[in-house]
Amino acid sequence: MTLRMIAGIVAPDRGRITLNGRVLYDSATGQKTTAARRKIGVVFQDYALFPRMTVAENVSFGLSKLPQMERRARVRLQLERMHIAELKDRYPAEISGGQRQRVAIARALAVRPRVLLADEPVSMLDVSIRLEVLDLIDELRSQFELAVLYVTHDIASARYFADDTLVMYAGELVERGPSEDVTQQPAHPYTQLLVASAPDPDDLASELRPLTAGVRRAGSALSTTVGCRFAPRCPLAEDRCRAQSPPLLRVNAQRAAACWRLDVAAPDLLHQGFEEKEEAITT
Repeated sequence: MTLRMIAGIVAPDRGRITLNGRVLYDSATGQKTTAARRKIGVVFQDYALFPRMTVAENVSFGLSKLPQMERRARVRLQLERMHIAELKDRYPAEISGGQRQRVAIARALAVRPRVLLADEPVSMLDVSIRLEVLDLIDELRSQFELAVLYVTHDIASARYFADDTLVMYAGELVERGPSEDVTQQPAHPYTQLLVASAPDPDDLASELRPLTAGVRRAGSALSTTVGCRFAPRCPLAEDRCRAQSPPLLRVNAQRAAACWRLDVAAPDLLHQGFEEKEEAITT
């Protein structure tokens, strides 16, 4: 939903969205800036290609206002960057899933965006292709100074790909920080559950299993209207958790988590900054 709001597909109920200081949408005034949204490219989970258009026609879809020669040149350039130039006259049904995802990325980058929104871009691909596509996006990010918002349920790939990780549960931000720190030493019980559930050949999550073993099953998290939304499933939940929604509390200079029980969930992380956390709670 966050990605869809930034892309302008869904309007936020409150607040505003800005890009480089320019307002994309302001819920208070209804202000929209269409020109700024042209700097945003989107790669959807299911490729979202037009089945009756060729690969070249799909990539050129957002370039209708350009002169024909420039449009063709830009399409050819993007297909060459994605190493799929030989597929330009084929239809989506005639190419593989990895190739279709490359076409989707080429189409998103053809408009020369400053921001790339990637919604589960590798979840429908074979494991052998996922790393290749992530490497490709990472290469393009460095080459064109792209800001990439990578949405995924695979926290292992977030650790590999992202500089910073924001963990959300039921639409609320529960933890944020550098990806390596968040995945190696998760603070929030939900993040700990994600890490412990991820396949890990080095068994890095073994220390988290005693906590996650007590996770309770529950219905929809959206049914919780007061308190922490993770409380019905959290093995550390107490009365305060069910009565008050925790704010995002600082764990250290670079990290924060929304949990009343951080002293139990992540005592090692709070050893240096626990007094700062207490101050954040009381002010």
